[in-house]
Amino acid sequence: MAFSANDSGSGAPKADINVVPLVDVLLVLLIIFMVTAPLMSHKIKVELPQANLDQVDESKVKVQPITLAVTENGDVYWNDQAVTRDMLESQLAVEAQKTPQPAVNIRGDKTTRYHSINEVVNLAQAKGMRKVGFVATKEQNR
Repeated sequence: MAFSANDSGSGAPKADINVVPLVDVLLVLLIIFMVTAPLMSHKIKVELPQANLDQVDESKVKVQPITLAVTENGDVYWNDQAVTRDMLESQLAVEAQKTPQPAVNIRGDKTTRYHSINEVVNLAQAKGMRKVGFVATKEQNR
């Protein structure tokens, strides 16, 4: 059934490629593309803005990120200066009002409890800081 009759009678299989299924698939794809091509044109013309990625707007001020370091005993340092919780709250509230808003990078000591870092993150988010991230050192291969 699936075997073709061989005229030579040697019993060797026929080495020709059967292209009929390939042609069937190509014809079906051609019909699909012919039907869908007119649907690709839009009835309403909209003029889209052109993006110019080569030009950098120098008028935008580069904002330095805020670095908060949390030590093992829970002390917090704002850009390497010790701050109390009340000072931290007020400074975060002031920074949250700025436009553009600076990012807050939180560094934790190896032995700092997660609870201490979580308090600082929650405080920053509660004061309206949108960009809160973590700073870590890259693990070195030994």
